[in-house]
Amino acid sequence: MGKDDSLERFLTAQQQCYQIALEEIKTGKKKSHWMWFIFPQIAGLGHSSTARYYGIKDMSEAKAYIENAVLGRNLIEISGELLRLDSNDPEAVMGYPDNLKLKSSMTLFALAKPDCEVFQKVLDKYFQGEKDKKTMEILGETGPA
Repeated sequence: MGKDDSLERFLTAQQQCYQIALEEIKTGKKKSHWMWFIFPQIAGLGHSSTARYYGIKDMSEAKAYIENAVLGRNLIEISGELLRLDSNDPEAVMGYPDNLKLKSSMTLFALAKPDCEVFQKVLDKYFQGEKDKKTMEILGETGPA
């Protein structure tokens, strides 16, 4: 089994719709269904079969995701596009409940790769810098004192 075998589910899904997702974000409004595999969350937050399938199992898988040449590049690129938008209202851009999923995804990857500032910058812009508490609880992280 290769290092990235567990990530194949994301690579397969993104082949079909990453460009669509990127264009939607560039226009400032998510319209179709791609959240689970473009901005994945830690497992345990979503309860649908799709959310469970695409849930990131642990910090090790989150780090593998962001270090993957395709997945990491895509996540950094699309997160950067969120920063270019005039809006700072995550619900206006992503819709509900995907605005909450964005917060949890950005929290996960800000923790997984703290030297990549784009994830914290998305949290700063759209969520006043606040990380998702449930994501942090699942990961066993503690917030600022």
